[in-house]
Amino acid sequence: MTEHQQALAADTTEGPAQEPPAQEPPAQESAAQEPAQEPPAPKDRRVLRAALRWTAAVAVFAVAGAGTAYGITRMERTDVPGLATQSDGRWDYPPLAKPPLPSGSPGPAAESNPAGTHHADLRALLLPLPKGAKENKALRGTDGWLPTGEFLKEYAEKEDREDFGQHLTDSGLRHIAARGWTTGDGTRTRIYLLHFDTAAVVETRLFLPYFSYKDPARPLRGAEQVEDDASFPEEKAAVPGVQRSVYDETAPRGAEHDRQAYLAAGDVLAVVLQSRKGTAHAVPFQQTVVLQSQLLG
Repeated sequence: MTEHQQALAADTTEGPAQEPPAQEPPAQESAAQEPAQEPPAPKDRRVLRAALRWTAAVAVFAVAGAGTAYGITRMERTDVPGLATQSDGRWDYPPLAKPPLPSGSPGPAAESNPAGTHHADLRALLLPLPKGAKENKALRGTDGWLPTGEFLKEYAEKEDREDFGQHLTDSGLRHIAARGWTTGDGTRTRIYLLHFDTAAVVETRLFLPYFSYKDPARPLRGAEQVEDDASFPEEKAAVPGVQRSVYDETAPRGAEHDRQAYLAAGDVLAVVLQSRKGTAHAVPFQQTVVLQSQLLG
């Protein structure tokens, strides 16, 4: 018996009979009178699901593509790996790979290597020639080791060369590995890696006293007036484990413009020099310095 019927029964016992109110037809009956809509055919459902999937996929790729494009447009050219254009000015270097270390030997920046020793062959740590460059074979030396006197020819005064050479000997210079080349635009590059016993010797006896100020204490031949290279991107081009001083010639006296960098990387002092008639361009110089730093770091 429904609640409504129970109420009516109670009323009949308590008072005179009253006509029950007209009852509305149940909702189920009214719904049953409306024509039922047939469910979509299985084929229609598959088409609908496929359309929804394609729409979602297109939306995802559109968002991802827009994000990537925005990221690249917001990055500096040197921040995008592999991005180089003809106007970029960078040279085409071969892929770089550090030589394998002897078994069990740590890298120069490892905590277990406080002396900063480069256990790899120093000659294998020289930056290779960029595409199209002509090698300066005179810098190969004997078996890849350059006499100290050939390196000292880069410096200006005879007395200064003698004094610096003696200082290198007193500091325990072991040997020098060097490489040089000339590119099609006439830029001459020379890289010298001077190997000592410890990182402390390189830092305290050479880098800090000679090459950590606004101008190097040992002026190069033909580049006596230099200053800090303000065009060099110091933070972006930083390499862990490598200290760096970079100089630009301010008032070239000769036909060539010179740029120079000195790197303290463990037990190695690296000297990177570039010269060119007119102007030595900043971009290939920066590229060369950073890549050589990465090989030594």
